[in-house]
Amino acid sequence: MLISSAYAQATPAGGDPGFMGLLPIILMFVLLYFLMIRPQMKRSKEAKAMVDALQKGDEVITAGGILGKISKMSDAYITLEIAPNTEISIQKAAVQTLLPKGTLKTLQ
Repeated sequence: MLISSAYAQATPAGGDPGFMGLLPIILMFVLLYFLMIRPQMKRSKEAKAMVDALQKGDEVITAGGILGKISKMSDAYITLEIAPNTEISIQKAAVQTLLPKGTLKTLQ
């Protein structure tokens, strides 16, 4: 006959061949979690802790690059003194960096 006999291929170690096909995809998701998702969650948690710890008199930099000293605080907004007798209101979430005390005096 022209058609040869077909032989069944044995699976390695008797396991399910479908799992070995999914293993690289699972490993990529694990790698993605440890290289991208986990560090981002850590940065987000640190930023939230910094915003929650803000107090009156702290010197900060906003996301827009404005430097100022916190003069008033409410639940969602803070008032920054950016120059003598000049204040602006911003959202707490807009604070990007907490500066060491006295930094604004050295910059002027």
